[in-house]
Amino acid sequence: MEPSFSLKTLLTISLFLSFVTPQSSLAVKLPFHPQDLLPLLPRQVSWPILNRLHGAVDLLPTFVGAASALNETGDWKGACFYENRAWMEFHNKTGSEFGGGTLHLKVSNAHSWTCMDIYVFATPYRVTWDYYLLSREHTLEFKDWESKAEYEYVKNRGVSIFLMHAGMLGTLQALWDVFPLFTNTGWGENSNIGFLEKHMGATFEQRPQPWATNISVDDIHSGDFLVISKIRGRWGGFETLEKWVSGAYAGHSAVFLRDSEGKLWVGESGNENEQGEDVIAVLPWDEWWEFELNKDNSNPHIALLPLHPDVRAKFNETAAWEYALSMNGKPYGYHNLIFSWIDTLDGNYPPPLDAHLVASFMTVWNHIQPEYAANMWNEALNKRLGTQGLDLPDILVEVEKRGSSFGKLLTIPEQDDWLYTDGKSTSCIAFVLEMYKEAGLFDPISSSVQVTEFTIKDAYTLRFFENNSSRLPKWCNDGDDVKLPFCQIKGQYRMELPEYNSMDPYPHMNERCPSLPPKYFRTQNC
Repeated sequence: MEPSFSLKTLLTISLFLSFVTPQSSLAVKLPFHPQDLLPLLPRQVSWPILNRLHGAVDLLPTFVGAASALNETGDWKGACFYENRAWMEFHNKTGSEFGGGTLHLKVSNAHSWTCMDIYVFATPYRVTWDYYLLSREHTLEFKDWESKAEYEYVKNRGVSIFLMHAGMLGTLQALWDVFPLFTNTGWGENSNIGFLEKHMGATFEQRPQPWATNISVDDIHSGDFLVISKIRGRWGGFETLEKWVSGAYAGHSAVFLRDSEGKLWVGESGNENEQGEDVIAVLPWDEWWEFELNKDNSNPHIALLPLHPDVRAKFNETAAWEYALSMNGKPYGYHNLIFSWIDTLDGNYPPPLDAHLVASFMTVWNHIQPEYAANMWNEALNKRLGTQGLDLPDILVEVEKRGSSFGKLLTIPEQDDWLYTDGKSTSCIAFVLEMYKEAGLFDPISSSVQVTEFTIKDAYTLRFFENNSSRLPKWCNDGDDVKLPFCQIKGQYRMELPEYNSMDPYPHMNERCPSLPPKYFRTQNC
């Protein structure tokens, strides 16, 4: 049932005032903030406003400080309460071995009577949350510390405090925005496109049909590169977030190989086997292409990036095949997936992401799915510390003991020769570039390049590919009035690869590079 005319009128006037009147000029605080009551407006009025005010990124909490017995957090501005401070009080009310504590959070100066602030609180051993409606001092009880390590950590580093900056309404709206990113629907596809347009400045210009190219396989050679962009379903949503944080305009990759009998194959890390596991696979081209054309429900957009003739002449096909077959059937490289993205302390995290939030996210998953967490980051973090077998809480405590920070730990470059419990770890792009490395394309600096530090963007910006459009196959971009410098072979929308084919390899390439949206500026020789 819609609100009465008088309430609608009041809300509309208040909304207008909130957008055109500076807060400092309002002499009297309204009993409510117009945004708090937006859902009471008719949907056709409220949702366009909500969509302008909030987006999927608003789901991410912002680190505002850490409360310990040694330090009281400074003032910060909340979504509802504009003056906030917090401190920790240790006690032993339960008589346990390490005691417990009370976190005090004093909130005041609310912007309206109807707003609230939502907070997430985390240590390496637990994550909890609470919300506050009233302007006063609130408390959060930690009855018992789980161990001496948690007690020492909180005493020295404190309990991390994260604010849901969008508040209750914005968080619900953000949930509504992020949910469709992972749905296999037209709604989901449009949501992924909208997210990338808004947060990356991507464009989605429609191509003329047909949207799949009639390819002559005789024009394809070993080492030619495939980049794939998925915009729908589970993988579409994952790739959208991956693109946003890394600056890559594609989310998956593969590589061509031709055998001694002339048969064409595709090598790919991230192919789903019959057991539903993501593995490395070497598949016949016809089989791979048939799946992409008729069975892949992620609406993949695919581009072929042919190697430059001079680069192709260096490509050691025998060494490439040896590497591919040695990796065939091994698990996808989850171990180092996130580390190719994080190179710096603060230059890779789109706001409000930061190292504190990454640590808290890992802590949550460490509790929910310990095996998943171990596969995704625990082993890799142990490699960086030079330790073995530490789980995430112990890793965070060890970092504290060494006087370092978790943020610094994340920036330590991955090493291509690191062996994990299930062997070498290669994501989709690391698999392709490791093959290039084995095939001699990074010589003579191969030993000083760690390709597990490369993102997909880092790969397609390498000056390895054809730069003369007259040498591209005749069927390349056939029927399209816009001639791309590469061959798009599938997709409704025209693919874009900024900075394509523009950078020569150099020692320690991509080990210290920032990547902040929307420009994704990188420093020279990072």
